[in-house]
Amino acid sequence: MRVAHRCLIPLLQRPSLLSFSSFTRKPPPLSPSRALASFAMGETAENLSTAADDDVKFGFQRPEMYKVSLAGTVDPYDRHVLLCYGTHDAWPSRVEASDSDPLPKLLASALKARKDDIPVKTRLTVCEGGDGTELTDGDVLIFPEMIKYRGLKESDVDSFVEDVLVNGKPWASGVQEVFTGSHVFVCAHNSRDKRCGVCGPALIEKFKEEAEVRGLKDKVFVSACSHVGGHKYAGNLIIFSADADGKISGHWYGYVAPTDVPELLDQHIGKGEIIKRLWRGQMGALVDEALKVDKEKHPNGKSHPNSEKEPKEGSTKEENGNVASCCQGANGFSCCRDENVEEKQGKKGLSRLQSLVGKWEQHEVLVAVGVIGAVATVALACSFYRRSR
Repeated sequence: MRVAHRCLIPLLQRPSLLSFSSFTRKPPPLSPSRALASFAMGETAENLSTAADDDVKFGFQRPEMYKVSLAGTVDPYDRHVLLCYGTHDAWPSRVEASDSDPLPKLLASALKARKDDIPVKTRLTVCEGGDGTELTDGDVLIFPEMIKYRGLKESDVDSFVEDVLVNGKPWASGVQEVFTGSHVFVCAHNSRDKRCGVCGPALIEKFKEEAEVRGLKDKVFVSACSHVGGHKYAGNLIIFSADADGKISGHWYGYVAPTDVPELLDQHIGKGEIIKRLWRGQMGALVDEALKVDKEKHPNGKSHPNSEKEPKEGSTKEENGNVASCCQGANGFSCCRDENVEEKQGKKGLSRLQSLVGKWEQHEVLVAVGVIGAVATVALACSFYRRSR
């Protein structure tokens, strides 16, 4: 016992190999599954430290989180087409315009070329097949119709767009399938923006875990998707599910963290209720509807002290450098236009007054000229009369 005790004393007195002073900040804890995967892959402490730094810079702890009000940051649209193609970690930055990915490029080009013929505003996003979805490359999902077509090929793109999206008919070269359930698409497009690349996979993992705990594995399907706009709002996701009235709609959420996933499953998907603090907008909703929800979120229309209003994502005015102002109202009516009408009416009344004054002055001049002329005529007549005598 004495020998063992003597051996322990030097061990207790030895300085630790890792000094606490060597850490500049405490990294966020890794999830158990992430830590297990890291151990299995033989990741070094340096790699784990880099991942922790990425979480702080690009993940859910980055300083820009919750800095702006989200409602109204989605451009209104009516239909969403999702093309299953590849995996999120292999997509190039512009997957819909990549020469190495002909199918997404051809479909995006066809939609752009026929946009004036398509009766409703349609968005295209690339997604990957998720667990339980049985999706493969070329499969197409269409919301809110909840229809699916299998195996779209490059040679069939034009006929698909013509039949389904332009004419609203079943595709002559494919079999239309109806699908059910709730579908969550999480932006994990790392090559486009690292914030979604860091946040997206973590959210997908959390959704799958929570869905399995709730017995929703066969009812809630989660997939990664390409750029949807607003990477600064990461984590970004879209939920297509039935609302309280049974109507299918696509709701966009931003600033979503793994701790928000249970609430999204229980409240939004389970009850059809919007999580207002994270809500960006929805498919088919106008901007004023989004702002209405935002006012409901902040009583009396007052924003959170640390929030700022952002222009809607993907807006044409935003791309051209023109941000919509309060004077641009709905249906062609605006407060500025009303003000202009009043100004025009005032100018019109002034013009009429000036016209009347002008006519009155002209009348006076003519009368004066007439009187002078009459006096001159009388004087001339009197002169002739006197000479004749």
